[in-house]
Amino acid sequence: MGETKLEMKEPILITGAARSGTSLVAGSIFRCNAFGGVMRGANSNNRKGMYENVRVVQTLVKPYFESIRVDRLGQYPLPDIHNLPIPSDWRQKVQKVFMDEGYKEGPWFYKGAKMCLMWPIWFHSFPDAKWIIVRRKPSDIAHSCCKTAFMSAYRKSFIQRAVKVSSEFDGWLWWERQHRNRFVEMIENGLNCKVIWPDRMVRGDYRQLYDVVEWLGLEWNEKAIIEFVDPKLWKARKGVHAHG
Repeated sequence: MGETKLEMKEPILITGAARSGTSLVAGSIFRCNAFGGVMRGANSNNRKGMYENVRVVQTLVKPYFESIRVDRLGQYPLPDIHNLPIPSDWRQKVQKVFMDEGYKEGPWFYKGAKMCLMWPIWFHSFPDAKWIIVRRKPSDIAHSCCKTAFMSAYRKSFIQRAVKVSSEFDGWLWWERQHRNRFVEMIENGLNCKVIWPDRMVRGDYRQLYDVVEWLGLEWNEKAIIEFVDPKLWKARKGVHAHG
């Protein structure tokens, strides 16, 4: 008899501008029994973990960005969303990563801030995916970017000139606005999306997250989520490091 092929459910795709709280949301989804494969752990920028599948970002996303000659970190230059070559085997390659890393059944997710910058590829590959778009105040994102070591593009004067701004802070505001443009496109093109503002969770309001978890068909784990969400790590008002 031939080997039975494992059929994967459509994924949960979590995206948003870097420094907006995508890791906080992904970590919460993980605690509600969604499979994420081998994910990035804690570091100085995200003390409770990145929750981004290492192999997908390192062997698929970053090489794709390099192949179209944009910044592999998704800072500058950004992809031309209207002129993206769409790989025919993206779905198969992504699914293989998760199966190799132990996927057996049930919900699975990929979190990637750069995913919204290449959303047509993911939409083409996973047309029935459920998307979570993570939002945060633009000024809070810009402040956090300015104080995060690996977010360095808009410190460079030639890049500031290219996007017609005169400061690093304004450069990050320009960059954040490009992400918001992508979010609008995603919604207008019919992607199955829900928007979430994780700062509400930090203030103790979990209603929006609960609604998203229910929409995803996951198991709500309030105790684990409350233990995971740490307001001390979310210092938006001071513009310092937060969950990315």
